[in-house]
Amino acid sequence: MNINELLNIKYPILQGGMAHIATGEFAATLSNAGALGTIGSGGMSPQRLKREIEICQSLTDRPFAVNLMMLRPDIREIIDIVLESGVKIVTAGAGSPGPFMKELEEAGILVFPVISSPIQAKKLSKYKLGGIIAEGMEAGGHIGEMTTMVLVPQAKEATDLPLISGGGIASGKQMLAAEILGAQGVQIGTAFLLTEECPIHEEYKKSLLKATASKVTTVGNINGLPMRILKNNMAREYKKLEKEESNIETLETFTVGRLREAVVNGDVINGSVMTGYTVGQLDRILPVKDFIEQILGEYEEAKKCLLK
Repeated sequence: MNINELLNIKYPILQGGMAHIATGEFAATLSNAGALGTIGSGGMSPQRLKREIEICQSLTDRPFAVNLMMLRPDIREIIDIVLESGVKIVTAGAGSPGPFMKELEEAGILVFPVISSPIQAKKLSKYKLGGIIAEGMEAGGHIGEMTTMVLVPQAKEATDLPLISGGGIASGKQMLAAEILGAQGVQIGTAFLLTEECPIHEEYKKSLLKATASKVTTVGNINGLPMRILKNNMAREYKKLEKEESNIETLETFTVGRLREAVVNGDVINGSVMTGYTVGQLDRILPVKDFIEQILGEYEEAKKCLLK
């Protein structure tokens, strides 16, 4: 069974579950356009997540997912909300979904963990998963160490589960490359930030439109908490602090609320403007539907060229 049939979606495209960004309304827009929309529970209280799921269900009759951050202290409450709300697909990052797999499986929920190394794919394959999302370090936000081109084929060797490729996907050529490497579908985050319906502040979108790949940086390499963002005052201050400060809690405290400042308030100077390297190839804002049609058209054209 291919990923479209498994998830009951028209196109093999998953929206990344971006914290503070991936609302119920935005997820519904993606699902209605033929992809798999995802509600990002990161930054949401259990009550807020419940409301966002209800909003999504009121706006679409198509499948959608909820992204879970497994290491959050209230994950039990979040899981309960998912179980009670009738959600049938979840993606899971920031920790293993293992402790909750039995009840998620019994509820008929397809689970797609996000992994950044082949060993994670191998370890997680003991569970009855819907598939695995292999996300390379080209992605925005919190990242691993392996690139997509290296990670995807090795993850493919490590598991027989359906594989989704994430990180560095924003064009049809990149989508086709992911397929050639062994992926059945792709997860896209950064490119969906530059869509008309994406609920981020206009200043955030403007900063991405002006950015080139050289304006993207990584903070947190020293303390083992790497995060890919745009270069700004916040990034410079964090890099300075991590050279002087060994206490991880102090470094984590420094970033608290920074993403929300950028997303909601439009502070792209002192906020955390998360983005992947594909920002350098994006130069306009499109409706979600138009972007999906564009990337699929590019995919078909690239496939024709490959077969010549």
